[in-house]
Amino acid sequence: MTDPKRIKINHRIAALVAALVAATLLLLTPARADDAAAAQSIIESQIQAFLADDMATAYSFAAPSIKRMYPDESRFFDMVKRGYQPVYRPGNFAFGRSKLAPDGSGLIQEVLIQGPDGQDWTALYSLERQPDGSFKINGVQMIKAAAPVT
Repeated sequence: MTDPKRIKINHRIAALVAALVAATLLLLTPARADDAAAAQSIIESQIQAFLADDMATAYSFAAPSIKRMYPDESRFFDMVKRGYQPVYRPGNFAFGRSKLAPDGSGLIQEVLIQGPDGQDWTALYSLERQPDGSFKINGVQMIKAAAPVT
């Protein structure tokens, strides 16, 4: 049986995390259209690579810091399969807001995504600008959508 106190605490923690994410997004400036389009293209290309089980292509969009943590394609791919099922096998996805860091060094892209089980999520992609001006994916924070009130 589920403990109601534990559920209440988990909901409070989820609400706190969502509030912190929202506050972070408010501190960032809206992304320029070309930066947002570039970020969205990278994310969509990586998702397409996951759907095709194309490890090399999916890994190519990862930032150097991610590649240091997962130094080969198969370890990276396994991590995504285990921990990011909605990204690995999305049902549907749509892009939300894009926010650029004030110094232009990075961008947060909101992706509304449905997992293979039908659960809705918000994926907050962190992209890092590279020395050549391009973006690479530096991380993804998954936030489970609240259950609808019945």
